[in-house]
Amino acid sequence: MKNKLQVIPSGNPLVDLTWGGFYRGGTYFLLGPRKSGRTIFALQYILEAVNKKETCLYFSSFRPRDLLINAAAIDVDIQQFITQNQLILVRVTPAKNIEYAKDPDSYMVEYIRDIKSVIDQYNPNRIVFDELTPFIGFKDPELLKETFLETLDYIEEKGITSLFILSEPATPAAHKIVSSLLSLSTGYITLDKGEGLINKKNPGTIKITPNVGHVEGEFTSSYYIESDKGIQVDYRPEVSIKEITRFRDERNSYPSLTDISGFQTSLAPNTFYTLDDFKLLLNNQIAFYKQTGQLSTLIAVKIDETAEKNKLLTIKQLANAIRLSIDKKDKVCILRNMVLVLFTKEDKDAGKLISSVINNLFESSPQYLSKITQYISLYSIKMDKGTHNAEDMFKQLLAADIPDEDTFGLN
Repeated sequence: MKNKLQVIPSGNPLVDLTWGGFYRGGTYFLLGPRKSGRTIFALQYILEAVNKKETCLYFSSFRPRDLLINAAAIDVDIQQFITQNQLILVRVTPAKNIEYAKDPDSYMVEYIRDIKSVIDQYNPNRIVFDELTPFIGFKDPELLKETFLETLDYIEEKGITSLFILSEPATPAAHKIVSSLLSLSTGYITLDKGEGLINKKNPGTIKITPNVGHVEGEFTSSYYIESDKGIQVDYRPEVSIKEITRFRDERNSYPSLTDISGFQTSLAPNTFYTLDDFKLLLNNQIAFYKQTGQLSTLIAVKIDETAEKNKLLTIKQLANAIRLSIDKKDKVCILRNMVLVLFTKEDKDAGKLISSVINNLFESSPQYLSKITQYISLYSIKMDKGTHNAEDMFKQLLAADIPDEDTFGLN
């Protein structure tokens, strides 16, 4: 993203070596089976904060004594931080026999919304929810997603970095619920293990996957747990060699898609992405679709150059109207005279976008709207099994408008 968010240490070696840490105000999920080191991961995460005199809020369904024992296992005494009110432990227990309630989802909604009131009370820098699984068994998955998104928006707006721990989904229904929550995240971490305890001779596998930002990409490594250090990884960063010069065929007057730079804009820096970042996000979403089956839609809203020449509408003004018409979780990039939008929710109706954009333009007179709609067009494409990467989707969008794909050097 053009506007760089602050990256803070996560306490996990793989995350910090590759991504540089977590985005401050980001939302992260940690998935794994029991005894995979999830709580130790969370303890290393909060330890980074309390050592910098930050405040951490730790929601847990376990007894406080259990957390103290887990911390002692990696040679960490968290009692001192609890005493100094840097680490606040909040015991949470799911309601018993909730399945017999007339409307169990309403109880679950209140449980999740209560997170906000506790945050208001303690005003933490980081939070951990260990673990969230007992609180997401909604009968209505859409209600869960809506409720959780409302809570996440509240947390993120306060600049709080959050880590939510989940068990591995055991059923198709649980898998669908977890996939829905992961789509709201900044990124997620998966721990996988075989039989026995995790150690150097019997390592597990850790995988970190970005959803928003973290353009470095996805990484996988073996990991193990040491008694005095916690989770350690067998990862060594690769040394990259930059190409200083390259041959360029001057006879080709059209740049390759990889050479096209995104539009420089000062509008809503947290919403707009550079072309390179946008392509990486699109590739991540394609990988997420192949893994979970969750569809995404890529849309291009184009303004005819005549409109800009006649000073009817600029690409900046169009982009701002689109920004006001979409959700915070949708991704936007400006490319020449097009605004690209990645809808990460499969229930989005691209056809309704134009009418919303028109309503958000700076001028609302019937005469102006009648004239400007002649110069705005929309193309959309959904992922399918034949979608391999971002270039495939770009080609299809450009082919819908430009018969000769060679014009953009795509072949």
